[in-house]
Amino acid sequence: MLVVGAKGFAKEILEVLHRNNQTENLVFYDDVSTDIPDKVYDLFPILTNLTEAQAYLQKTDNRFTIAIGNPVLRRLLYDKFIAIGGDFTSTICPHTAIGTFGNQIASGCNIMTGTIITNGITIEKGVLINLNCSISHDSHIQEFTEISPGVNITGHCKIGSYTTIGTNATILPKVMIGKNVIVAAGAVVTKDLPDNCMAAGVPAVIKKIRPDIVF
Repeated sequence: MLVVGAKGFAKEILEVLHRNNQTENLVFYDDVSTDIPDKVYDLFPILTNLTEAQAYLQKTDNRFTIAIGNPVLRRLLYDKFIAIGGDFTSTICPHTAIGTFGNQIASGCNIMTGTIITNGITIEKGVLINLNCSISHDSHIQEFTEISPGVNITGHCKIGSYTTIGTNATILPKVMIGKNVIVAAGAVVTKDLPDNCMAAGVPAVIKKIRPDIVF
């Protein structure tokens, strides 16, 4: 597998892949950083340009995952690596508790250790769910959203695409959060939030409006 990214979150993805016995022919990709070694932990090569990445995807293993948190950047990297032949692949820690009934998890999701996903939950393409989160029944997380560590999403919630839910935030039952929203760390969201805003506080209130996303 090719892991897009070679720094902080990529090291957490590495642990997931190790626990899943998926480190054979593993490589990382970083064409931005100038302060990284040739290999992650002196074991796993770091590719530094798309020509190398395309050769790897075509000749060795076409699977890739994205180890970078920013929702919009995740989408842009998805487009880039799909265009050179990649197969967007999920990485799910074996120490995640996922319910038996009615769950749908799309391609390219990263679901980290300690997370609990109950039943009747839809998680769309490219979602990142970080350490020790809980997502309760009948909730829907739309594509490329980032759920930070310790988030609690209760039942019948909907989280829009390209949204970031900050560390230890709580989303109360039946709350709908729009697209391209930032919910600050520690916030408690008790009411629906529209697209393109940032909210913070207990209870959370809108602090500013954000520009719409244009790809």
